[in-house]
Amino acid sequence: MKPYRRRASTLTVRRTLRRRGAQPKVVALGGGMGLSASLAALRRITGDLTAVVTVADDGGSSGRLREELGVLPPGDLRKALAALCGDDDWGQTWARVIQHRFQSKGEINGHAVGNLLIVALWEQLGDPVQALDLVGLLLGAQGRVLPMSAVPLELQALVKGHDPERPDDVDTVAGQATVALTPGEVQSVHLVPNDPPAVPEAVAAVLDADWVVLGPGSWFSSVIPHLLVPELLDALVETKARKVLSLNLAPQPGETDGFSPQRHLEVLGRHAPKLALDVVLADEAAVPDRDSLADAAKRFGAAVELAPVAGPDGSAKHDPELLAAAYDRIFRMHGRIGPWR
Repeated sequence: MKPYRRRASTLTVRRTLRRRGAQPKVVALGGGMGLSASLAALRRITGDLTAVVTVADDGGSSGRLREELGVLPPGDLRKALAALCGDDDWGQTWARVIQHRFQSKGEINGHAVGNLLIVALWEQLGDPVQALDLVGLLLGAQGRVLPMSAVPLELQALVKGHDPERPDDVDTVAGQATVALTPGEVQSVHLVPNDPPAVPEAVAAVLDADWVVLGPGSWFSSVIPHLLVPELLDALVETKARKVLSLNLAPQPGETDGFSPQRHLEVLGRHAPKLALDVVLADEAAVPDRDSLADAAKRFGAAVELAPVAGPDGSAKHDPELLAAAYDRIFRMHGRIGPWR
């Protein structure tokens, strides 16, 4: 296998951090591919990184394991661990292994290796946090992964026009996988149980952070659910950390069809009216109305930072190097004076 060569931009950012001394403590909240994109960027600029991951997934391999064994859905936790794997041969090999899905005509079909590994350690150790720490140690993960709650959650949404024959009616749609692809307009989401306990380590990480990053990701099923866990929301309101909200590159079919960047902020504010932000990060090419976005951000007390963060292939995926550069600039320009400065 050929040795991996890091791109110059990553080395430049890391050398800058070494010259500054200590690194910022960063907590990233989310789930799925959006959180993975953020973690892949953040691990390039800090070694003190914690991911707090939603646990409401009920589809695919995660849903099957959750239903059969009564465990937390492991899929988004697995994806976060894979994103934190290093760029060396060890890290990239393990990232591929835990993301590998079996293909067969039997019961194991569709299961991801990492899901089975995580669940096995949960059963062995009886402690979800300790088990995830052990998986991270095995992978050489450059950061820590925590579930936002220690109990499996169900996501429910109020959706207008879910039934095309009743376009003005509002129905309740249950299940993260269903909400993510629902027809109609999502009005709001809530969790069942509606006051789930937060994982204490996740709360402590938010309170101790220098920066908290929320998003990008599926807005109603990966980003907003963190604001529906009372202890976690309280920590986000009380923390002295600065907070950056990273917007998606495009609306998501089903969940946020037709949403403008500022509409994403409006629905976030409806779910967490006490939440303040410091920075809203958006791709400069994805913001057709900058003044409206700036006005929406001001309601959170936030400034808008526009930067090229999209990948070169034209898809709605963030480029980890460009996103890392944007985060690094935000941390330096908007960070308060502290030991890592």
